Amino acid sequence: MILPIKIFPDDVLRRPTEPVVFPLSKDLQKLTKDMIETVRAADGIGLAAPQVGRSVKLIIVNLEKSGVPLMALYNPKIVGKGFKKTEIEEGCLSIPQVFGMVKRPQKVTIEAQNAEGKIVKFIDEGWVSRVAQHEIDHINGRLIIDLIKKYTQGEDLVKGWRKQKLI
Repeated sequence: MILPIKIFPDDVLRRPTEPVVFPLSKDLQKLTKDMIETVRAADGIGLAAPQVGRSVKLIIVNLEKSGVPLMALYNPKIVGKGFKKTEIEEGCLSIPQVFGMVKRPQKVTIEAQNAEGKIVKFIDEGWVSRVAQHEIDHINGRLIIDLIKKYTQGEDLVKGWRKQKLI
């Protein structure tokens, strides 16, 4: 089932998330399946549980169009960062019409659990790294509007939110 994507300033986007417990409940299995369907329908490259109204540590990395298998990662965290940073334009399904330059470590080591609860650890310095960092930010209540230094679109929207004290 395609889930509605929460849009900023919905407070679920800033709420703390709970760790996923294993074995996965039927509810979390369904949430994972629905999130996969939702990110594909939105033509997104990533989605975090808070973006569909759930405060749990679950992210989807969807780079299938680039030949990377789709990943559902539970309790993901960054356990290592390279020194080199790269600045790339980012957008977000939960903050439509806002894009800007975000500087992030190019190379990260990510540790997470798969659907069986097995710990997976990988190092990436490409798109998986970039998308995973963005989605891990989501499960920690951090949004691109907290990180953008130079807007490429939507700066007026953000200025309005700041005036309203939404940021």
